[in-house]
Amino acid sequence: MSLNYLILNTSLGWVGVIGSPDGLRRLTLPQASPEQVWRVFDESSSKWRDPVLSEAQADYFGDLPQRIRDYLDGKRVSFADKLDLGRASSFQREVWQTTQSIPYGETRSYAWVAGEVGLPRAARGVGQAMARNPLPLVIPCHRVVGSDGSLVGFGGGIELKRRLLQLEAGAR
Repeated sequence: MSLNYLILNTSLGWVGVIGSPDGLRRLTLPQASPEQVWRVFDESSSKWRDPVLSEAQADYFGDLPQRIRDYLDGKRVSFADKLDLGRASSFQREVWQTTQSIPYGETRSYAWVAGEVGLPRAARGVGQAMARNPLPLVIPCHRVVGSDGSLVGFGGGIELKRRLLQLEAGAR
């Protein structure tokens, strides 16, 4: 399968994206360097080239790089992109789809997501699905919080979760 990738510098750090013919497959949270993006991708194959956005990659991803930059600069954007979630379980896909329905700038609890997918006692399972989210920002797992509103369980760390929620709260 042919994969396209890009690594772009944003106001919060380096973000990597991988796309397949079926849609977006992976997106990293901001990292300190392109090398850290590669570590997150866990891709050491020689098929990957230098982290420079080529014209073909720019065409492949359209305006996604600019939307990612705008989002991380605090502008309100939409990520209605086609997603490649073929390697996920049906439960994960359902949880992620529900997470995408959380309005911009708002939060919901893990228990709320569990209830929405018809498994009200599966809040822990929702947390596990969030931990495996391959497309943070696009599938906004940072909008899912503890039942008491506390910021818990985010792969990028609680400070980044707080920052993303603050960006959305002040989005223009």
